[in-house]
Amino acid sequence: MSKVSYYTAEGLKKLRDELNYLKDVERPRASQAIGEARDKGDLSENAEYDAAKEAQGLLEMKISKMEETLANARLIDESQLDTSKVLVLSTVKLKNLNNGMEMKYTLVAESEADLKTAKISVSSPIGKGLLGKKVGETAEITVPNGTLKFEILEISR
Repeated sequence: MSKVSYYTAEGLKKLRDELNYLKDVERPRASQAIGEARDKGDLSENAEYDAAKEAQGLLEMKISKMEETLANARLIDESQLDTSKVLVLSTVKLKNLNNGMEMKYTLVAESEADLKTAKISVSSPIGKGLLGKKVGETAEITVPNGTLKFEILEISR
């Protein structure tokens, strides 16, 4: 079952670049390692050959998964985003009603999430809890250590 993922242009380019690197650099490197191990003699007792074949198998599996992700990726047109409610790629200014702190997050696809740059995944508990909310609404989000209450202060692109 394929799962559609939404990406920004930057996130989609990063995904394509990584896939191309795996295909153009890592795949030939794995084949070369197998060839070098094969040249060392008897394959039935050659641990280096077995390890190289296993590494190649893992690489091919990773390439296959990335190709599937790319096939199901959808580019989000940021100019068409509705800022009346929280959606993927919305930047949301929140007030934590438990401690009064204000914070700003951008909701992104899981693969683009990076807390250091205030990008949280739409599939995270907080991301799911914010989706569809409007300015002035309160989102009650259950997280592993309790329930958080956030007031939506502002939604932008």
